[in-house]
Amino acid sequence: MEERFEQFIRERQYLQNVSPRTIQWYRESLKWLPCVAPSQDQLTETVIQMRERGRKATGCNATIRAINAYMHWSTGAKRKCGAGCEHPRIQELKEPQEVLPTFTEAQIKRLLGAKPKGKYQRRIHVLVLFLLDTGCRISEALGVQVRDIDFDNLLVTLDGKGGKQRVVPFSFELRRVLFLHSKDCPAERLLFSTRTQTQLGRRDMLRDVKLHCERHGVAPPTRTLHAFRHTFAVNYLRRGGSVFHLQKVLGHTSLDMTRRYANLVTTDLQAVHERVSLLSKR
Repeated sequence: MEERFEQFIRERQYLQNVSPRTIQWYRESLKWLPCVAPSQDQLTETVIQMRERGRKATGCNATIRAINAYMHWSTGAKRKCGAGCEHPRIQELKEPQEVLPTFTEAQIKRLLGAKPKGKYQRRIHVLVLFLLDTGCRISEALGVQVRDIDFDNLLVTLDGKGGKQRVVPFSFELRRVLFLHSKDCPAERLLFSTRTQTQLGRRDMLRDVKLHCERHGVAPPTRTLHAFRHTFAVNYLRRGGSVFHLQKVLGHTSLDMTRRYANLVTTDLQAVHERVSLLSKR
């Protein structure tokens, strides 16, 4: 990689203390640039190339944000990028506003009532319950250590994006499950780990969770692992939870992210409409 790119990454790493995943994001994103000082036309061509290779708008925008951060850093400006910046930059693409897939109530009941057989099936079952009860990201769940769980106060400490920790509550029922799952594990061990006590991979868990769903008669929705998070969010609001509290539980930096993330599903809108419709006889 070009020395200029490496300098940008080093400063982000050591001066802003960004996470290793963010460093990897910068590296992958900057590979799209043709040179260290691209023109506006070259930036436009970069987006065209991404689209020609089949990247979706959401994927392009993730790369665009990293490139724009680099372009702003290249100017030497100390303030945040915004109005008044004259450096070349890429405008983010319009993303389709789709309702994210969720598990249905019937599917959730099937997963909750699952009777797994064997050590590895039980591990996947506990992971599914953990995701449904806390609403955390799969990367956060796989990073939890036994010592991060406060069984007395029903709280778990999660390492979120950007190295930001947050404390999330969980239910009495999950406490019972987690206690049985971890009772023989030392405090420093990962809650969910491989046979050699190393961290599980996201892709392996996606495969195993899909198999777990199919084994119990549940058709896994698209973005299966993230669907647990969205299912949690929708049901949190559906059962009277506050959007402000939900923001803290999910670890979102802004309320707008939470509102967009937890859009009510169509069935909720239909139920409300039936109550408020002037034509309804109820």
